[in-house]
Amino acid sequence: MALIGVDLGGTNARAGLVAKDRLEKIAVRKIRSQARAEEVLSDLKAVIKAVFSPEVQGLGVGIPSLVDLETGIIYDVQNIPAWKEVPLKKVLEEEYKIPVYVNNDANCFAVGEKYFGLGQDYENLVGLIIGTGLGAGLIINGYLYSGRSCGAGEFGMLPYLDSNFERYASGQFFRKSYGKSGKEFFELARAGDQAAKKIFQEFGQHLGEAIKAIMHAVDPEAIILGGSVSQAFDFFKDSMFENISTFAYSIALKRIAIKVSTTENIAILGAAALFLDSLKK
Repeated sequence: MALIGVDLGGTNARAGLVAKDRLEKIAVRKIRSQARAEEVLSDLKAVIKAVFSPEVQGLGVGIPSLVDLETGIIYDVQNIPAWKEVPLKKVLEEEYKIPVYVNNDANCFAVGEKYFGLGQDYENLVGLIIGTGLGAGLIINGYLYSGRSCGAGEFGMLPYLDSNFERYASGQFFRKSYGKSGKEFFELARAGDQAAKKIFQEFGQHLGEAIKAIMHAVDPEAIILGGSVSQAFDFFKDSMFENISTFAYSIALKRIAIKVSTTENIAILGAAALFLDSLKK
């Protein structure tokens, strides 16, 4: 089976041809994110065309926006002002004559891990993206669960301290609390800076609180961490696990697996996996 997965960001669109459970070809194209809606769509079609072949049976697109999963209409795409309401599924199905599935990037991460990554052994898992924000996708009883409005798993929006979890358990924490990016503190910590290491320990405490909230809400078998901040896992894991160890239900602590994603090009693979998930349903 040949599939195409597309990862649409605010700067680039990346498309990959997935066949025999592996990524065989990748194309990358800059998108004119500030251009008219039709021009952005033209850029997206161009990157898909670069990997398209007659054998392709399905197409998945991961996008940072809200999605009406029934109609495939996307709303208010981050960093693409002209894409306020775009019937992306309909447009792409008319263009390529194959089934098209559209979902947000966090859900693509979770379903990608389920089919191609560390989630293959689990029927119930949470894919937690720790980047600019804190996003999550849910796999429940083997299926991706997106909610009615593609908003399931938005744990980052839950109230926490004087704001929400996203403020304290994503890259926002470093900039808003200490005035530098997570990447800058990561470089300092790797160079041995003790103050930077202490900041990551503080971050781990906050992330531990977020993970406990997820455990209470979902009780998954596994939580798989992804996103740019997860690359600094060694600097915050001890304080994170120390906090998680206070979780109220000891049996859940013994059973849960918390892992960091090692799957390359997971955004592309996850978008392609939307088609595979649809076959199970």
